[in-house]
Amino acid sequence: MWMRLPLAEFRKAKGAGNRRALRTLVAHRPPGLLAYEAGEPVGWVAVGPREEYLRLANSRVLEPVAGERVWAAPCFFVKTSHRGRGLTGALLEAATAFAKRRGARSVEGYPSANRAERQPPAFVYSGFESTFRRAGFREVARRSPTRPILRRELARRAPARRAPVRGAARARARG
Repeated sequence: MWMRLPLAEFRKAKGAGNRRALRTLVAHRPPGLLAYEAGEPVGWVAVGPREEYLRLANSRVLEPVAGERVWAAPCFFVKTSHRGRGLTGALLEAATAFAKRRGARSVEGYPSANRAERQPPAFVYSGFESTFRRAGFREVARRSPTRPILRRELARRAPARRAPVRGAARARARG
């Protein structure tokens, strides 16, 4: 809920209020995806239409870049025991496929570009730039040296082909 609400609202609803709001989102559409190993959740990625993440619209660094039906993958969590094993990349691919199935034309991420030194997990919740680039994301804006906006354009589906009209149906179709 942190990315979805203005800070004052998030703080006011901290705990039970934010849990209720998240349950409401889940009832409408999953607000993200979980990764499991042996039936245990080990990772998470938030994914949804960019306009659902109010923090992006209100950020000078992450404010939206022009585009239609853009989805965002702004937040990841990987269990400590599973870090460094490529799970963030797998979650990103799953999030991209999920967004595409729901009509997204592109997916954005807002990863940390600072990989030079080990950082506390709280500072890399948005993933690393290298993970997004390996997944085919390209830079569309950078308003901060350490926080690029990366986007992956999704192939559009070809329009459905109409079956030819035959026999009596053809006569009616012609008039």
